[in-house]
Amino acid sequence: MILDKKIPGYLLGKYQLIGTVTFSVLFAIVFLNIYIPFSDTAWFALGDSVLFIKTLVYVAIAIFTLICSRTLMYKSKKLFHMNYLAYIIWCILEIVTVCALYTWLTEGIPTPHDESTLKVFGRSLLYGTIALGVPYLISGMYFAINDKNNTIRLMSYENVVTDEPVRPESHMHKITLFDNSGSLKLSLNPDNLYYIESDDNYIKVWYTDSKGELKQYMLRCRLKTVEESFKGSGLVRCHRKYIVNIKKVAMLRKESEGYVLDLDNEAIPPISVTKTYTDTVLSHFTEQSPLLEPIEE
Repeated sequence: MILDKKIPGYLLGKYQLIGTVTFSVLFAIVFLNIYIPFSDTAWFALGDSVLFIKTLVYVAIAIFTLICSRTLMYKSKKLFHMNYLAYIIWCILEIVTVCALYTWLTEGIPTPHDESTLKVFGRSLLYGTIALGVPYLISGMYFAINDKNNTIRLMSYENVVTDEPVRPESHMHKITLFDNSGSLKLSLNPDNLYYIESDDNYIKVWYTDSKGELKQYMLRCRLKTVEESFKGSGLVRCHRKYIVNIKKVAMLRKESEGYVLDLDNEAIPPISVTKTYTDTVLSHFTEQSPLLEPIEE
C-alpha cells in the first residue's frame, strides 16, 4: 500500500521545506485577500484598527507555527523514516492547528452572524484546507517533477542510427546528466566515470575528459536518486557520501577501521567503505571482478 511506503527524501530537504512554507504563506495571503471581500463573517482587517493588529498577530503566530512544524519535520528524518500516511497526518495537523488558532482568536469578536464555536471552526477548517492544502499539494508535485528531471540516467545507443563507426558493446551506453529544466548537460562514457560525491543537495561527478584530465561536474541531485537509477550496474554505493565505479577500482584494501578503495587515478584519494555498504561492495568484487581480491594490511 502506497501510504505505508517511505516518502521521497526530496519532501524533507531543508530547501524544499523552506520553499513549501514560503509558497504556502504567500498563497494563503493572496487567497484570504480574495476571500475577505465576499465574506460577511471574516474579521480580518487592513488599516489602522484593533482588528488589523489582531490580524497581524494571527498571521505571525500562524507562520511561526508552520516554521516550527517544518523544522521539527526536518529534524525527525534522523529519528525515524516517515511514510506517506504520517506525512499526510502531519500536514492535516498543521492545518487543524492554524484553524484552531483562528477559532480561538475569533471568540469575543462581534460578527454580523452570531455563530457557535463549532461552526466557526468548521468554516475556518474549510478555507484553511484550501489556503494551505492546495499549496502543499502544488509544492509536492513541483518537487517531484524537479527531482525526476534531476535524475542521472543511463541511455542506450544500440538502436540509434548514426554515421559513426559501430562501437564495442562496452561503449554502447552513455551516462547522461540533466539540469532542473530537463536539458541535457553532460554525457559520459561509463569507462571515464570514477566516482560520484554527495555535497548536500548536489552531487559532484568525477570523470576524465578526452585528454585524460580529471574533471568534476556539479548537479543538483540526491545521491540516493543516483543509487536507485543505477541499481545492479557497476556504479556502487560504498559510503554515505560516495558512489564508485567498480571498473575504476585498482585495489580493495582492508585496514583496521574497515575497507578502503584505491581508484586507478593517483589524483583521487582513497575512498572509505562504511560497514553499511561493505557486503554490497564485496559482492561486486566476488561476482564481477574475481581477479581483484581484497588486500589486508
